[in-house]
Amino acid sequence: MVNLEFYNPTGTMDLARAHAPRLSSLEGKRVGIVSNKHWQSDRMLPMIKTWLEEDFHGIEVLPLDAFPQGSALIDREETATMIQQRGVDAVILGNAA
Repeated sequence: MVNLEFYNPTGTMDLARAHAPRLSSLEGKRVGIVSNKHWQSDRMLPMIKTWLEEDFHGIEVLPLDAFPQGSALIDREETATMIQQRGVDAVILGNAA
């Protein structure tokens, strides 16, 4: 009988920070959308903005161009600072691929 051993090449990551806790509701909240500009994001993210505004009372969803867009820009420290300065309660980071 042959005995095979397999190794998991993915490794592990130590978390520097935990994710922020989930909001109990989006009602009355200020939400930003940050797009990586992948396929169909120009179609899907405006629809998500519309649906949120229809479904949650008092929500303010910032314009889609309120923050830098594209994979090369969204993970920069300047973008995170800009998001904090705009005082959003939540951020949707997305694509439509």
